[in-house]
Amino acid sequence: MKVGCIGLGDIARKAYLPVLSTQPGIELHLQTRTPATLAEIGDSLRLPAGQRHTDLSELLAQDLDAAFVHAATVAHPEIVTRLLEAGVPTYVDKPLAYELAESERMVRLAEERDVSLSVGFNRRHAPGYAQCLEHPRELILLQKNRVGLAEAPRTMILDDFIHVVDTLRFLVPGPVDDVTVRSRSEAGLLHHVVLQLAGDGFTALGVMNRLSGSTEEILEISGQDTKRQVVNLAEVIDHKGQPTVRRRGDWVPVARQRGIEQVVLTFLDAVRAGKVLSARDALATHELCERVVDAVEEPSA
Repeated sequence: MKVGCIGLGDIARKAYLPVLSTQPGIELHLQTRTPATLAEIGDSLRLPAGQRHTDLSELLAQDLDAAFVHAATVAHPEIVTRLLEAGVPTYVDKPLAYELAESERMVRLAEERDVSLSVGFNRRHAPGYAQCLEHPRELILLQKNRVGLAEAPRTMILDDFIHVVDTLRFLVPGPVDDVTVRSRSEAGLLHHVVLQLAGDGFTALGVMNRLSGSTEEILEISGQDTKRQVVNLAEVIDHKGQPTVRRRGDWVPVARQRGIEQVVLTFLDAVRAGKVLSARDALATHELCERVVDAVEEPSA
């Protein structure tokens, strides 16, 4: 199976290449416009010259079976469009695009061409979060905070808060009939945002504070007089009387802990089986993010 990896920045190096480069039966092709980066990573993976490309057209000429897109978000629409038009099953980092219209266009194109399009919401596959589906979820609270990173609203919400939005959508136990957004901005920069999703018998809160003094991600779900906490995707604490703690094993790879390995293998297995994956549910997350952007920007409009 010929698999392309487009964009060789931090996320590709730390999360995806360690998984892709160790899969049996994969002929990995790299593409970046930066020759020095291509040489460095190609050498580290011992890839021959024929599997290193600086041009997307050259990569597409390799008759790829699948592609992973880890380029900057602004480049997603052009790259993903060319891959889909070439009939290449495509996995792309979130978000699909900064503008909802572009995301909608790519999803429609994938459907028209009957080609897989998958968006990198890895937290759905992270063991600590996926196992929460088995727990009562009357109240859900997810905090994903940062230090000194106030940012323009659209960029912050689509590049980072989107993980919170999608995880809440994944965990809510029923249809959402109420959406509320609260935020604080100053000088055009978003400091914090709070999203509330509510439905019959449940409330879900997603919080991001970019001036929190701490880099952390904490999920709490509770119901029927029990509570589960997942701290930084690595530590699971169950509360029912006395708390019990489960920590990530010393030899568990970070990519597996964060769901990267699982989402990659799910995508590759679908490609091998000829199963077409739809990005329609991922698009619903982008649509909800657009509602958050509108609510945050409305006071200054």
